[in-house]
Amino acid sequence: MNETRLSTFQWTTLVTLRMLVGWHFLYEGVAKLLKGNWSAYGFLMESKWIFAEYFHALAGNATVLSVVNTMNIWGLILIGLGLIMGLFTRIAAGGGILLILLYYVCNPPFVGLFYSIPMEGHYLFVNKNLVELGALLVLIAIPSQQVAGLDRILYKLIKK
Repeated sequence: MNETRLSTFQWTTLVTLRMLVGWHFLYEGVAKLLKGNWSAYGFLMESKWIFAEYFHALAGNATVLSVVNTMNIWGLILIGLGLIMGLFTRIAAGGGILLILLYYVCNPPFVGLFYSIPMEGHYLFVNKNLVELGALLVLIAIPSQQVAGLDRILYKLIKK
């Protein structure tokens, strides 16, 4: 198979994608942290799909919910920072994929499932979470961090 080289514009686009997705994760995490009393309780209790009982149980136990809240906030922040800085990028992208999958499975945009929390639009299977998950898959597949990011520096140090 012939190796295809990406142009400067293509690399710039990928780095920009990485930073935009990173910003979204970072902002969501910091906003939740600064709110002080943010909780995943409402989101978890809205679950109506195959793991609804599991998500309801997480929300129903105050100790577990506190851990879930903390992990969610700091997961978002660390994933966002990793993507923005290009540091441990594939790990950050993989963590982002896992987090988004949890969000999606908890409250999927399926026909017949109605939520009391307002959605941003009308979706049929594909929502912003799934689109962002696809972007993270691209970032795992094409290593933009080796062009612009701290992983590039780490890679060069390890290579020596």
